[in-house]
Amino acid sequence: MSKALIVFSGGQDSTTCLAYALKHYDEVETITFHYNQRHAEEVEIAQKIAKDFNVKNIVVDVSLINDLTENALTRDIDIESSGDVPNTFVPGRNILFFNIASIAAYQIGADTIVTGVSDTDYSGYPDCRNEFVVALEEAIRLGLDRHIKIDTPLMDKDKSEVWEMADDLDVFQYIKEETLTCYNGIKGSGCGECPACILRNEGLKQYERKKSN
Repeated sequence: MSKALIVFSGGQDSTTCLAYALKHYDEVETITFHYNQRHAEEVEIAQKIAKDFNVKNIVVDVSLINDLTENALTRDIDIESSGDVPNTFVPGRNILFFNIASIAAYQIGADTIVTGVSDTDYSGYPDCRNEFVVALEEAIRLGLDRHIKIDTPLMDKDKSEVWEMADDLDVFQYIKEETLTCYNGIKGSGCGECPACILRNEGLKQYERKKSN
């Protein structure tokens, strides 16, 4: 029997991954991280979505990361995407998330961690690249003496393809209306101005154009 733990924020990508996991694994649970993010509403939304999909949700407080790093996701700093790495990048966030998720997966007997990171739309975040995931999976295997796979179903998909995947999974409308991707904490289509909203909404427009042709 296969069991998956979803790294779950309540956004477009992780909710698509949740729908994907429910079709591909026998048992599914979710884990959400609270790190004093500016868009803290995502924790409540993640809990609601998990309830809507009838899956267990664990919330883990990792607010200590806010004491160690200064960035636009956890501090009152204007969001900028200029430079090699945008200032919404939280150094070490995914390293911490995946390590904690691996501990939880070990404890609940999950053989897989599912995450919505993408190499295509990774927004300049180095910890969303496939090479990072492959390396971390091996480190976790060595550290736990157990192979816990990190499944990345969105790794090679752009946002348009993620919307298409959601449609194929029959969760397109739900994700469009009920998820929170916006850095400013606005559900659905969001503020329309932050980098996350721009990626999400441009991808949606591209998919809707493709679908109408």
